[in-house]
Amino acid sequence: MANLEYRYGPMNSGKSMSLLQMAYNYEENNKKVLLVKSVIDTKGGDYLVSRIGPKRKIQIKLDKNESLLSDKYIGMLKNVDAILVDEAQFLTTSQVEDLWIIAKTKNISVICFGLKTNFKSEFFEGSKRLFELADKFKELETICSCGVKARFNARKVNGKFIFDGDEFVIDGENKSVKYVPLCSKCYLNKVFLQSKKM
Repeated sequence: MANLEYRYGPMNSGKSMSLLQMAYNYEENNKKVLLVKSVIDTKGGDYLVSRIGPKRKIQIKLDKNESLLSDKYIGMLKNVDAILVDEAQFLTTSQVEDLWIIAKTKNISVICFGLKTNFKSEFFEGSKRLFELADKFKELETICSCGVKARFNARKVNGKFIFDGDEFVIDGENKSVKYVPLCSKCYLNKVFLQSKKM
C-alpha cells in the first residue's frame, strides 16, 4: 500500500525545486508521474515554476469543486507511479481525502509539497487535513535573515509586514506583495506583537 506524504516548509525552502527533482528522478527510472496543483496558485499559469528558474507543465489544475476521483481525472491515474502536488496547502479538505484514498486504494504514491501555515501562522485548509491524514512528513528548511531556522511565513505589502488581509494573495502577480520566511523570534517581534499594537 502506498503512502500519502507531506513535505512542508516556509517560503524559499525549495519545495517546488524538490518536486521538480523528484519528478525527474522518477522518470529517470522509467516511472510515470502526474503533476497537480490548485487553480488558486496562478503563478506560472499551467506550469509549476521554481523561484530559481526551472519549470514544468502541470497535468492537472484542480478547481476547488473538483475531485481527482471524478470521471474527468480517474482515467489519468492509469499506470501512474506517483502523484506530485505543488502548493498543496491550497487544496480543499475533500481533495486531500481524495489523494489519501488514491494512495490506499490505487497503490499510487502521493507526495504533496506546500506550506504549513499562512502569514497569520494559521493552518491552511489543505495543510491541516494533510497533517491529519498523511503517513509521512518531511520538513524542508530555510533560514531567517537573522540566521536562525525559519518556521513562519510573513507577508509584506509595500515593504511593511502586515497581519490582516485575504488568505490567498499570490506574490509575483501582485508586485506590492512579498513573502518572507522568519524564525519564531523575528515573527513574534516584527509581525505578531506589532499587530497587537494596532
